[in-house]
Order: sequence, then C-alpha cells, then structure tokens
Amino acid sequence: MMKDPRASEIDAQRDALTGLPGMAALRARLDDWIGESKTAGEGPRLHALLLGLRRFDTLNLAYGAAAGDAALTEVAARLTHFAARELEGPWLAARAGGGTFVLIANETCSRQRWQLFAGQLADVIARPLPTPGAVLRLSPRIALLRGVDRESAESVLDRLSQTLANMGSQQGRRLSWADGETTRPGRTAAQLEADLLHAIDAGEIEVVFQPQFALPQDDLTGAEALARWNHPKIGRIGAGALFAVAERADHIVPLSRHIASLALAGAKDWPDHLRLSLNVTAFELASETYADQLLAVLEDSCFPAQRLTLEVTEQALLADIQIAARTLTRLSEAGIRIALDDFGAGFCNFRYLKLLPLHYLKLDRSMVDGITSDPRDLAVFRAIVAMARALDLDVIVEGIESEAQRALVAEEGAHCYQGFLRAKPMSCAVFAELAGSGDLA
Repeated sequence: MMKDPRASEIDAQRDALTGLPGMAALRARLDDWIGESKTAGEGPRLHALLLGLRRFDTLNLAYGAAAGDAALTEVAARLTHFAARELEGPWLAARAGGGTFVLIANETCSRQRWQLFAGQLADVIARPLPTPGAVLRLSPRIALLRGVDRESAESVLDRLSQTLANMGSQQGRRLSWADGETTRPGRTAAQLEADLLHAIDAGEIEVVFQPQFALPQDDLTGAEALARWNHPKIGRIGAGALFAVAERADHIVPLSRHIASLALAGAKDWPDHLRLSLNVTAFELASETYADQLLAVLEDSCFPAQRLTLEVTEQALLADIQIAARTLTRLSEAGIRIALDDFGAGFCNFRYLKLLPLHYLKLDRSMVDGITSDPRDLAVFRAIVAMARALDLDVIVEGIESEAQRALVAEEGAHCYQGFLRAKPMSCAVFAELAGSGDLA
C-alpha cells in the first residue's frame, strides 16, 4: 500500500488475518481524498472497486476454515501486488469482511482503463490457488465506481455494496458499474489485441525505470525496467494488463524483445557500476530458444551481460521448471545474475532455491508492510534474510515507503531496496539525470 500520512492509525487497524487495513482506515483515507480533490480539467481522479468471492462460505464448508483463511491471505497478497504493479498514484486496499475487499485509487484514469484494470485483477484472483490439501479455484465479482469526488465515503461504499449484492443473481457476470451502467466493452479484447500489433511500430510502448538503492548507504545501484503501454484511447496501461493482451494475441515474443531492446538502449550509457533488471515471462522461460534470443539482443545493444539481472517470478517457473533451470543456468554462465522475484507473495516452492542458479531473493512488498509494527512480520523477515545468507544470496526489498522500513531492513542485512520512499518509476531521461547527479532532486 502507498505511503500514507495516517500510517500509524492504519497499522493499528490492520486485519489480523490478511494484514490489510480495516475499513475505518479506508473510510478516513477516502474522506481525505474526497476533501482534497480540487483538480480541474483532468477528469475524475478518485476510483473505487469492491471485490467479492462468489460462494466463499461454500468453500469454507467444503475445505475447512484453514483453507478459507489461506485463500483470503493469498487474495490479499494478489490484490496488493497487482495494484502496486499497475497503479501509479496513491491507493489503499482493505478487507471489508468475509470474502470481500475494497480498493481505492487517487489518480487520473479513463473509464475504460479502470474497467480493464478490474478485469485483469479478476483474472489474477481467479488463478488456481494451492492450499494444504487442495487446489482452490475462486470466482471473483467486482463492483466498480469512478468519479467520486463530490460524495461521502459512506455513499461510495454503499453504492459499491449494493451493486455487488445485485450481481449475485447474474450468473457469469464478473464486473458491474455502481453508477447503473453496464460494463460497456469500449475496446473489446479483440480490438486491444489488434491495437497491440501496431503499438510497437507506433511508439506506444514505453519503458520506465524504478531506481534501486544500496543499503545501508543509499547509493544508487541501478533500476528495474517496467513496461507501459500509452494507448491513444484508453490511456496508460501497466505491464500486467499489457502482457495479458500480448498473451492472447500470441505477441509476447516480439513485445518482450522490444521492451528488452528499449531498456538496454536506455541503460547502455549509464555509469559502469549501475545494474539493469529485466522481468522474464513464463512464456519466455518455457522456450528453449530464449537464452539465444536474449544474448543476441544483449550483443546488439553493447550492454555488458555482467550488469544485467533477470527477475523471475514463481508463476513464470510453473510451466516447466527443468527447461527454466537449463535456460537460467546458461544465462548465468554468460554473466547475467538471476533474482527470484516477488518472494513471499504466494506459496513459494523452496525447491526452486535448490534448482535455480540464483543470486538474489527479491522480497514482495507484503513481506515488509508490517515489519515496523508486528513482531511476527519482523520475525518472518529475519528468517528469510537468514536463509538467504545461508544460501549466499543477496536480498532485495521492494515496496519501501517509510524511513522506518528502510532503516529496519538495512539493520537486518538486506542488500538493496526500491520503493516510493526514494523514487517512483521514471523516464529514461530523468533516470539518466539521477544517475549522473546522484541526487533525486
């Protein structure tokens, strides 16, 4: 969740199971945003959604309360992780009770973009969820609301709740607008796929850089490259939605190659001590030719392999761990470093720590959200750092949004961090200025 001036109040009201803020904290934050919303000419900034899990009580009865609790914890992690990846302005997520969650965001966003975000979030929540003794399949429903600048927080939440309740009798419907309108498709899935085929040539795909800083001294160490699609009608689309469209269009290979080329071209003139991190998709890791393709792109870019880090999520490893291990081993032998990304965001298979040529564990933001206030969260963090140290792995922490978090992860031995405390994702030109000056100003 985004850094918040009410941080201590939010910490005190966190849900004991998921670690998310409670509804009182969310109402207060929403009231603050409504009161501060005076922007003219930019369109509505405040957006909200209410996510409910269909037949969640039945799941509890069928598999037991422990499985239900594990499902809620995983949904909270998926929700916050997706929001952190896709939203650029302030946002806050909370558990509304039972199998329902609220997300509010304070950023300029088109109606089509908010609907696309919600649809992609529903896809993320609906992925199979392994729990002890069962693989659960959740069925999310989402009520949406946009442009809530001039109504109370209670009105916003009431309208969302009523809309979600009305969806109970509508079989198969996943999204509904709280303003009474149907979820008009705008750009259909087929149209978005067709748009993407032209987006590369049209220069609509952009790479931004999330700076990373060494601990404890806070020196700039490099950046993670993040893809954005500046769609001419919908607006800016984040990497998650972008790659979902690319997967449907069977366009992941050219898109990934284009993104890698843009990132490497932007980083080639950085000072020699700075590293570039690229994310790897499941489709790429499942390909026997990916290593050859990436090494060819590296050669064309003249960027040293020794300064490149590949970030791999557990989800990307599920297709074929043996192929992934062979591919990553070859790339590691070429000098590229490998990071296991989003560690702690899901049900991590520790077998990966044995099979893969890893150099870093990159901890998901959910692993640091409560470390300054919850002794159990801090104990888990310390255990992960100790395990990484025993395996000769460095720890990278993402989602650092307070000085207290930064100081604590430094004290516990983390290698470096990224987060809004020091810098948001920035353009290639702005990062080049930062790299040259060493000053965020």
